[in-house]
Amino acid sequence: MVQARPRPQVVRLTEAAAERVREIMDAAEKPVVGLRVGVKNGGCAGMSYTMEWAEAVGPHDEVVDDKGVKVLIDPKAIMFLLGTEMDFKADKLSSGFVFNNPNQTAACGCGESVSIEPAKA
Repeated sequence: MVQARPRPQVVRLTEAAAERVREIMDAAEKPVVGLRVGVKNGGCAGMSYTMEWAEAVGPHDEVVDDKGVKVLIDPKAIMFLLGTEMDFKADKLSSGFVFNNPNQTAACGCGESVSIEPAKA
């Protein structure tokens, strides 16, 4: 009998990212089930990461439960995000989510746009 190999987790969150997502979700004006993460075409390097609150799980969403946070991955983004670690960084001048993506091949100077290759399965 053939045993299926375990599916890799598409995205992992650091403790800092999970804590910040929970803080924002607790302050949300309406109920949300999680954070939807994806990628879209655009910017000088070709793509950018997207994040928005999800009020419901879509029929084709990849659902990742990590550190008490539900992350919903847009199905079109799975191969671009496979193996990504999502972190939250804060310093004296700025704060924000950071994607440590092994599939990212380049980034623009401002950090808003990236070049991403699909993961090799």
